[in-house]
Amino acid sequence: MRLPLLALLAKEPAHGYELKHALEKTFGSAYPSPNIGQIYVTLGRLEKDGYVRAVDVEQSNRPNKKVYYLTAAGREALENWVDEPTEGPRVRDEFFMKLVLAPLTGIADRMALVNRQRRHYLSLMRDLNELAEQTDPGNRVALLLIEGAMLHLQADLDWLERCQEELP
Repeated sequence: MRLPLLALLAKEPAHGYELKHALEKTFGSAYPSPNIGQIYVTLGRLEKDGYVRAVDVEQSNRPNKKVYYLTAAGREALENWVDEPTEGPRVRDEFFMKLVLAPLTGIADRMALVNRQRRHYLSLMRDLNELAEQTDPGNRVALLLIEGAMLHLQADLDWLERCQEELP
């Protein structure tokens, strides 16, 4: 949550509710809506770390609000984040550990594990298809996020097939 908030603040200063709204507008229902409490806790930590600066803005009929500004240190952290490659394939896969180790113990059948995981992935794929159908066609960001998740799931399904073929 830290770096996406810094990215939004690089565009323009904002208060917590504006940041929540910007995330929801950008990603739609494809990305879980952040809790406003989580946003304010994160902003507090970012301020403590020197990445943002808060300014109290007086409001006539409401309590003052804090508007957050990105600092030079925050911009540097954001630039470092953007410049670094994102984690690649996961080698330590929890399901694969179950698939290899559980049959050795006699507590699970490998084929049953594969079939259960396949059903789970197919259920997730159905959920993503429904989410895509419910998403505003104009929200390309949300649709690309959903498509990426579906492609990852398809790769996982293909990998399950390989595991089924290769493991005794």
